This record gives sequence, C-alpha cells and structure tokens, in this order.
Amino acid sequence: MIEILNATQLAHARTTGAIVGETLAELRRRATVGVNLLEIDEWARELIADAGARSCYVDYAPAFGNGPFGHHICTAVNDAVLHGLPRDYALRSGDLLTLDLAVSKNGIAADAAVSFVVGPDRPAGSAALIQVTEDALAAAIDVARPGNRIGDISHAIGRVLAGAGYTVNTEFGGHGIGSTMHGDPHVPNDGRPGRGFRLRPGLLLALEPWVMDDTDVLVTDADGWTLRSATGCRTAHSEHTIAITDGPAEILTLPR
Repeated sequence: MIEILNATQLAHARTTGAIVGETLAELRRRATVGVNLLEIDEWARELIADAGARSCYVDYAPAFGNGPFGHHICTAVNDAVLHGLPRDYALRSGDLLTLDLAVSKNGIAADAAVSFVVGPDRPAGSAALIQVTEDALAAAIDVARPGNRIGDISHAIGRVLAGAGYTVNTEFGGHGIGSTMHGDPHVPNDGRPGRGFRLRPGLLLALEPWVMDDTDVLVTDADGWTLRSATGCRTAHSEHTIAITDGPAEILTLPR
C-alpha cells in the first residue's frame, strides 16, 4: 500500500528524520580506526534510546534475510554494500564504511545511509565511488516533484551511475516509507522515465543509490544478511528520506 501522509504525520516525519540524520553524523564522527562494528551498534542503540525512538532493524525479518536482524544499525565494510550485519571487526585505515540507519518515532519511520573512508588512508577509487552515489541521490531528489513519476527518479539515478561507467543492480533500491520502514512503491536504481506511480505531496520516499566498483552481482554472506559484491570489489551507498511537497522535495534526514 502506498501511504500519503497528513500534516501531523509529516511533522512527525521531520522529527524522526532529524534523529536519523543527527545519529548518523555522530556515529560517523566516532567511527575511527580501531573502533569495532559492535561498538558502533551499541552507540546506535544508546543514541536512538536517548532520542526516544526505536530502531526499525532489531525485529526486522523479511523473506530475504536470516531474521530477525537483531541489531540497531547496518554496518557494511569495503565489499559489503547492503544489510551489513554488525560483527566483531575493528576498523582499519582506508576501510570504506557504510552506515545505514532506520528508526521510528511517533509511528513514523525514516531511513538514511552514508558511506565514507575511515582514517587517513585513501585507497584509489573510493572517493569516486562514494561521490557517484551522492551525485545520483542529488539527481533523484531534483526530479522528485509532484506530477513526475517513480520512473523519472529511477531514470535520474541510473543515468548518473551508468554515465560514470558503473553497471546498475535493480534487485534492491529505494522504497516508500511511513508507518513502516519498507513500503510501496519500490524505487529501482534504474528505469524508464514517465512510468510508475505519479508523485503526490505527502508521499515519503527513501531513495538509495548504491553501486559496486566492477560488477552488478551480489552474493549473500554466511551471516544470511550482509550483501557483498561478487568480485570482492569496493562498494558505496547513499540514502535520504524525502517528502514530496508542492514544490521541491524536502530532505528529512539531514541533521538539524
């Protein structure tokens, strides 16, 4: 079901989105060389609780996962790109880390992700990989206006990713969000313009371009959750929750 939020729900979405944005910013600041992924998960738990919210991941048990997820944040390192299950791993200089967080407060969820390199080392290609996901996200947000369609968003993302020379996987992409973390419509990271649901004010979307350096094939880790590049190449993932308005989209998951 596609949800269209009313004014009260949109106000709650702004609150939830700010919690996600502020929490990710703080976790990014703390994610330094030597920090364990399980520490990040514990910090996420504490920050979410302090904000009076709850993680959408702890009890998350979709058909494609080995659920329930049982942790508060997704932590994906290097060749991992989606659904990274926190594990006993200490970050090293040069690691490409993605933090993906979804929380709910007052019955409304918000979801965002950020990729960055840990420490002073900067392995070749990592910056470009991250930048292209951020550019694709910006392009998607730019066309997320009333009257346009889901296909216009998908096309904008795919055009940026493919234009930079990356192949695009459409198995996992963006999604509607509101009273639940994952709802309709699905927003693939490539598609044909002018197709799909027509955007309306009050619609919330989590848009999430992600890419792998030299493949579009995913493999599932032995933990049953973490999705990795089939070739072991590096990956990146950027995401914001936005609200469709009467004009330009409103980005909800920025820190206030």
